[in-house]
Amino acid sequence: MNVNLQEHIKTIEASNRVFHHIKGKRPGATVVFFAGIHGNEFAGVNALNAVIPKLDKNKIQGEVFGVYGNIKALRVNKRFIDLDLNRLWTSKQLKQLEAESNPENEYLEQQDLYKFIKCVIASTDSPIYFIDLHTTSSKTLPFITINDALINRKFSACFNVPVVLGIEEYLEGPLLSYLNTMGYVSLGFESGQHTDPQAVKSCEAFVYLVLNYTGNLISPEPKKLNTCKNELKTASRHIDSIFEVIYKYHIKPDEDFKMYEGFESFQSIKKGTLLANSDGEDVYCNYSAKLFMPLYQKSGKDGFFIIKPIPRFFLKLSELLRRAKADHLLTFLPGITWYDKTSGILKANLKVARFLTKSIFHLFGYRNKQIDESHLLLYNRERVAKKVMYKNETWY
Repeated sequence: MNVNLQEHIKTIEASNRVFHHIKGKRPGATVVFFAGIHGNEFAGVNALNAVIPKLDKNKIQGEVFGVYGNIKALRVNKRFIDLDLNRLWTSKQLKQLEAESNPENEYLEQQDLYKFIKCVIASTDSPIYFIDLHTTSSKTLPFITINDALINRKFSACFNVPVVLGIEEYLEGPLLSYLNTMGYVSLGFESGQHTDPQAVKSCEAFVYLVLNYTGNLISPEPKKLNTCKNELKTASRHIDSIFEVIYKYHIKPDEDFKMYEGFESFQSIKKGTLLANSDGEDVYCNYSAKLFMPLYQKSGKDGFFIIKPIPRFFLKLSELLRRAKADHLLTFLPGITWYDKTSGILKANLKVARFLTKSIFHLFGYRNKQIDESHLLLYNRERVAKKVMYKNETWY
């Protein structure tokens, strides 16, 4: 069933993009919650409407924002109108956007969000947190997605839900990837299936816990904190492992793709499992691992992902290597050079470095994007992460 969609459509039509804003009397962190970046995902809107108005403004420090994503798409309950707003945040697109005098639909939404983000960043020297609230078309446990920087890992560890790394290697232009290039703590929270009431409950719990861990709540209610923690633990079936994306099925233009019924996120599957149909041909899984975000909606180009848990040993090793800034050793490997050292970007010549596996670069915090048939750019979030900004936070 739909979750009060009509009620919120009316609210959106009569409101500004920032639909909640609290500024405490004392300085503190700034937390920005984005809801409805995809217009058919209302759980985040519902959750923010349920949590933020009930907060005692006299017991808040810092600032809290609730921000609509794709307003026009929310009005018609569609993922997007022309373009996926969560695939537009590339440096090339943002340069074009600044020069655009008459943007429409998603470009207009993006331009407004871009201005808002720049204003928030310019307004404070306190820690800033960007939280993007989503739901999925398939059944799922609540989970967090992050770009793999240690500050994101540390903050995500507060919530006792599954965390998924590496999705940025398979997506072009997500909002969180753009925010991570500037070094801020930025994470996505997927609370459940689009129209499942439990998704709203999980999202409410998550929002309240975020405000606790960011220190915005001067005197959080102990009973409510325990209730929220238990809500997420139960909904996530006490799974709090860290997973990594190892495969994405990308739907091509004009491809007739249909996922077979009955699959859900975090479901264990074996190699050879029949998953979908593409242009009349069956699609089988090539891995024994876990299925992630199978597509059960008409819009979108992400057919499904495959994930696997990351052993604790490798997580700890990667943390040690990054703290030691050992990534400078990578340029001694054949075919690896600096593309932009200040921004933490390496360039790999695949003709020379093809023997090097992704896992080596992942240990040092690098994720890749292919720029042509023979070269990769490898991006490191550690070199740009604003660690000093967060070093005094309680979770750090």
